[in-house]
Amino acid sequence: MTLSLTDTLSGEREPFEPTGDAVLLYVCGLTVSDEPHLGHARLWAQADILHRWLAHEGYDVRHVENVTDVNEKITARIGEREEWKEEADVAREYTNEVLSGMRGLNLERAEVYPKVSEHVPEIIDLVETLVDDGYAYESNGSVYFDVTTFPEYGKLSNQDLEEMESQGEPDERAEKRNAGDFALWKAGGVSETAVEEHSKHNHEDHPSGQTWASPWGEGRPGWHIECSAMSMTHLGDHLDIHMGGQDLVFPHHENEIAQSEAATGEEFAGHWLHVGFMQAGEEKMSSSLGNFFTVSDALREYGPNVLRTFYASAEYRSQQAYTEETIAEARRRWERLERAYETAVAHADDADAGAKVEDSAFRDTLATARTEFVAAMNDDLNAREAMAELLGVASAVNRHVEEHDQYDYRALADAIEFFEEFGEGVFGLQFGEATDGNVELAEDLAELVLDLRENERESGNYERADDLRDTLEALGVDVEDSDDGPTFRFD
Repeated sequence: MTLSLTDTLSGEREPFEPTGDAVLLYVCGLTVSDEPHLGHARLWAQADILHRWLAHEGYDVRHVENVTDVNEKITARIGEREEWKEEADVAREYTNEVLSGMRGLNLERAEVYPKVSEHVPEIIDLVETLVDDGYAYESNGSVYFDVTTFPEYGKLSNQDLEEMESQGEPDERAEKRNAGDFALWKAGGVSETAVEEHSKHNHEDHPSGQTWASPWGEGRPGWHIECSAMSMTHLGDHLDIHMGGQDLVFPHHENEIAQSEAATGEEFAGHWLHVGFMQAGEEKMSSSLGNFFTVSDALREYGPNVLRTFYASAEYRSQQAYTEETIAEARRRWERLERAYETAVAHADDADAGAKVEDSAFRDTLATARTEFVAAMNDDLNAREAMAELLGVASAVNRHVEEHDQYDYRALADAIEFFEEFGEGVFGLQFGEATDGNVELAEDLAELVLDLRENERESGNYERADDLRDTLEALGVDVEDSDDGPTFRFD
């Protein structure tokens, strides 16, 4: 059975057919205006499972995931801390949080994490192409995409152009030819209205954010054009898979299609995959609603294996509920898997494991589980059913050692391989590593060393303080000093 994926554009489950030797995967990353939470990490985890499964099936995966570090939400936070004097200061803080969370969750590294601020020249070039080809127009120093010039506009989200409400900020609407037109380039900095809308505190001087010179004057990129420019820069004009959150279907991904296909004349993406929301109570988990649990706090409380088990327990297209009950169930499942893995390892290495012992029922279970796991993953990445197969193998291991005095070495070795190939290789779990139980201990020890370092500094023992910092960094603890005291994160 070959891999099939549900394509948002067609609404159908379709066989996956990459166009080249490598799978070109672009994931719409985070706007780094706040700490990443478990809703954001759901997209990361599902993209990681996709990446891992493609690699398991023999594909070379070129995975690019952007960082949106130019945005009015980021600008609105300037001045909230003394060290946040510019848009880039805020973005740098939360970009580090994102990357730290990704590493903490044991995600495969993307080929590159491009930032908007690094790609403004490519963005300007793309906007110029659209203007020159008649798809976009300048108005008061801003540039807008004319949606009436792209006949297929609305094909991803099934929007009717005639019934579409105006996109963009209120002060843009008077400049546009059509209600559905969207900004490719915005004149000047972030407007005072936008800052006030997104700010969490009162600004005496409204920050306007960074601007860049362009053929239309000083300004900033529009939101949608950024992803088109970054994906084209690193993956070319056509993607095999474009993945993002369900909330990005419209307007973001709809606009990406229009501007990209207008500029190149090629299909922008062969498959569009969208990950469902994380629900917190009756609402979507959201930074703006304040009903979120940060990735860093969740890693401290639960550890990566419980979180990875949690994410693998629901299909990517469905909504997933974050509750005490669903997390407790994920913890029970992880502990069941971990115990079974340790049991398999211990009994395979036991003198009572024999080369001629054969438990046919155990072996049949393993063979069937392998077939069913592969079938589930090829069936639109059905991680929930695949996880059930992994848990079934755990039960088979426990049953075998409970019912036998002599152990089937070959079957136990196959079970260990199953856990490692699928549990670790596909779901990103970490068997045999004391990661979960030691997360809080490691942080407590790092804080203790930092307290000792502060005491040494206050006593004037600067050389000793530097030695303590060097020791922490050698152990993978990145220390950063600020006016509010030292902070740290694990590399």
